[in-house]
Amino acid sequence: MLLSGRLKPLIPYPALIIENSEKILVVADLHIGWERVWSESGIYVPSQADKLRKKLLSLVEMYKPDRLILLGDVKQAITRVSMEEWREIPKFFETLQEHLDEVIVIRGNHDGDLEPLTIPTTRILPSSGLTIGSDPSIGLFHGHAWPSPEVLSSEVLVMGHIHPVVWFRDGLGLWTVRQVWVKTECSGELMASAYLKYLKVKTRGDPLETFKLRTGLHLGDARLIILPAFNDLVGGVSINRLEKRLMGPILRSRGVDVKAAEVYLLDGTYLGMTEQLQKYLTDLAES
Repeated sequence: MLLSGRLKPLIPYPALIIENSEKILVVADLHIGWERVWSESGIYVPSQADKLRKKLLSLVEMYKPDRLILLGDVKQAITRVSMEEWREIPKFFETLQEHLDEVIVIRGNHDGDLEPLTIPTTRILPSSGLTIGSDPSIGLFHGHAWPSPEVLSSEVLVMGHIHPVVWFRDGLGLWTVRQVWVKTECSGELMASAYLKYLKVKTRGDPLETFKLRTGLHLGDARLIILPAFNDLVGGVSINRLEKRLMGPILRSRGVDVKAAEVYLLDGTYLGMTEQLQKYLTDLAES
């Protein structure tokens, strides 16, 4: 599943490599400290922090990136810092920094009060995201909030946030859940219209022209890549179960062709388009 000449999924891992003048490793949604959610319900799950750290370091050793970009939701607690996070996250960043020139975090909705848990060399960016390179330009953001106009006008958009999965049911009625990559196209015109509505700017005529007048940027049709969660135990949004409410303003904007999205397993197997998978699931339910 080649995403572009500069973006490559690291099959069978939920991670991307971006190759420009340097090599950048991108992962999303670690949710360190997630186990506390289960423990509060009486279910014991051992800490996954060491497992996540070792998996990430193995990718660093294999692909030797110059930089690592964590695409949001490094931690689990949203508005506070849990004891587990105080214990695990500083060690996590210290170990990573020993093997990389730079570690960058693009803030996700779970990353409140993240700064005290990192080390001084960690670069923490707002949820508005980051643009890298050209031909194509690549916009990176978490996905729970609108990215900046500069990021939104990139040729390729890369986000996390929804932890995409598919659900399968066999002939015996048993369910299986698998993490997936999602790749689709965005309409610049519809995206511009939704973004201007978010800014409470009245559109008169062509929304693309209004967007350009407002931001000084051209918003074209872009390709959108949604990363699977790096932490494979956190669950996710089933893209083939006709979720009523898609998560995040980009997916709710009507500017993303969700039905025609291509869906791939972590090993690169192409499953089909979302609309086909939804119909398959519906047919199973009716059989």
